[in-house]
Amino acid sequence: MRNDEPSPLSGLHADVDARVRAIRASHPDWQCARGCAGCCRQLADVPRLTADEWALLQQGLAALAPQRLGDIRRKVAELGRAPSRPVVCPLLDEKEGACLVYAQRPVACRTYGFYVQRELGLYCGDIEARAAAGELAGVTWGNHDAIDRRLATLGESRPLTEWFTRGMAVEA
Repeated sequence: MRNDEPSPLSGLHADVDARVRAIRASHPDWQCARGCAGCCRQLADVPRLTADEWALLQQGLAALAPQRLGDIRRKVAELGRAPSRPVVCPLLDEKEGACLVYAQRPVACRTYGFYVQRELGLYCGDIEARAAAGELAGVTWGNHDAIDRRLATLGESRPLTEWFTRGMAVEA
């Protein structure tokens, strides 16, 4: 890959961001926005990331204040010992309802609410209810199976807890 070519991960981010912009433009009342965080508070499992996603996430973690990073490490350690269900994302500022590393968030976080895998139950229940009520007529969600195929080209994914425990986490 040439230096001026986007990486496979940044290309995927660009495609997802374009789809999200299109949905938001056609539905200005779309509820996925800062402060909602419903998906971040109700994860089915610990988030999984590829090595490329982890490398990007580490950049966001490195920019956090040491206390914030310490809080994240504590939450990740708790998840590694005995995750309760649903999982609350350790990267969520629960008070603000916002991701602490939003610009570096994983693909799964970028796609939630805009891409669906209905057979796996991976979609926002609040949006599903609005769609069933006819409020979101004409919305065409992205195909998450296509996203998963592209992510698979980046290599194996691992749980966030494993990335931290492997000693690859940002030093505080």
